[in-house]
Amino acid sequence: MSNINLTSRKLSRRQILRGATLIGIGGLAAACAAPPAAQPAAQQPAAQQPAEAPKPAADAKGTYAVVVKIAGINWFNRMEEGVKEWGSENGVQAFLTGPEKADAALQIPIIENLIAQKVSALGVVPMDPDVLDPVLKKAMDAGIAVITHEASNQKSMHWDIEAFDNTAYGAHLMDFIAEKVGGEGEYAVFVGSLGSKTHNEWVDGGIARQKEKYPNMKLVGDKQETKDDSQIAYQKMKELLKAYPNLRAVQTSASTDAAGVGQAIEEAGLVGKIVVAGTSLPSISGKFIESGAVSMISFWDPKIAGKAMLKLAMMHIKGEPIGDGMDLGLPGYEKLIARDRVLYGNAWVDVTKENLSQYPF
Repeated sequence: MSNINLTSRKLSRRQILRGATLIGIGGLAAACAAPPAAQPAAQQPAAQQPAEAPKPAADAKGTYAVVVKIAGINWFNRMEEGVKEWGSENGVQAFLTGPEKADAALQIPIIENLIAQKVSALGVVPMDPDVLDPVLKKAMDAGIAVITHEASNQKSMHWDIEAFDNTAYGAHLMDFIAEKVGGEGEYAVFVGSLGSKTHNEWVDGGIARQKEKYPNMKLVGDKQETKDDSQIAYQKMKELLKAYPNLRAVQTSASTDAAGVGQAIEEAGLVGKIVVAGTSLPSISGKFIESGAVSMISFWDPKIAGKAMLKLAMMHIKGEPIGDGMDLGLPGYEKLIARDRVLYGNAWVDVTKENLSQYPF
């Protein structure tokens, strides 16, 4: 009612009724013309040929938004660089946003607002894919291209882009740890969220590799959930050191975990006694690599991952073919492997004290 101006008061009752009738008919026609919800692609047993290109969802020159787990931390600040750069390169408006703390429930109203703004595309890094599924389906129903990252189990999306096969990545981290501890001793694992598909795939991949190849190693405690907070990781590590004085290694997942774990190790005077390897960035954990409290971090460049999401979104909007073997023209994403609607690159990088200076971000 607030949009009706003062002159409308002069209309006759008959005119008002006629106008309401026309509006109702127009709304019904628009509803009937709305596109149906996107249907999941047929299950594919392994890498396949490019899937049939979807029909365009919106104007390719519209607005592209990326919603991350938590705004303001170095990992997603780096991703924001890529989002803005990609927007500039492609002549579109592109921006990154996210909640102030890592909570899937806080991502929902942000996405709802972007749906209301009628953005052309959403790139989403879900804190919990299951929690976000209904609102992402709503976005798809509204004709918005939805591309996810770190969410290979997301149901409501057009495509999910992963930097690499998560199980293989976790096994790679465990191989490094096992070599450093001589294949023996107790170890613990950290995840940012128990609902995070990728974090759990990484540590599960590591645990599976340990059981397969390193029988003299032993997992202690449960998965340590940190909610992507270095201080929580710090406190959890202090508790583990008290409970398991013979702890020899830790595999971490959230970008902030290694820093919190490293801080606890430094304070306990255990540098060189415990091996820490996991996902982080030099800007977050570099000083602990230099001190020896963290042995190795691995990562994929979030700047490039942000660009990969938006490139896929634009391709989907344009109706271009997407599928197995495609080249996004981005480092680590030159020959993608497709399994159903999930695309895998080969983009991990290992950083130790020896090559830390090569990655100033």
